[in-house]
Amino acid sequence: MKQKDLSLPTGCTLRKATSADIWSIRWLVLSAKLDPTQIRWQQFWVIQCNGQIVACGQLRNFSGAQELGSLVVASAWRGRGLGSFLTQHLIHSATQPLYLECLGQQLAEFYNRFGFVPVCFRDLAPSIQAKFRLSEFARKLRIVPVVFMHYQDSVFPSS
Repeated sequence: MKQKDLSLPTGCTLRKATSADIWSIRWLVLSAKLDPTQIRWQQFWVIQCNGQIVACGQLRNFSGAQELGSLVVASAWRGRGLGSFLTQHLIHSATQPLYLECLGQQLAEFYNRFGFVPVCFRDLAPSIQAKFRLSEFARKLRIVPVVFMHYQDSVFPSS
């Protein structure tokens, strides 16, 4: 599925994160109630608007796969296309088969627009399975509505 080219609002720029961004990234991740334990600023891209970091996302590297993770847009900046812009950028930056996990069907529908499709846990790359094992356990117990997804429009072969 092809997405139209998006642009950032006036006053906003996309850039690689720097070490000075770590607290802004942590705040965004924690405000979205995402797992803050795997924050490595070197893997992040940020969107800065009017001097403030308002969105972030990262590509985590695993053996033979990558994970699109920690994608957050500050609540005051939602609905302006920042999440879509950042998602497209991270997809185009990926160098290996790309996966993600999301909570709930609404988020899964968002990522589906970019070419991600739901996959069973057993169809994930082995290195990604190791990372998502706890989420799979919680999904089976119906504690959290986790959806695992794989980027299918990718030029990379499926695992």
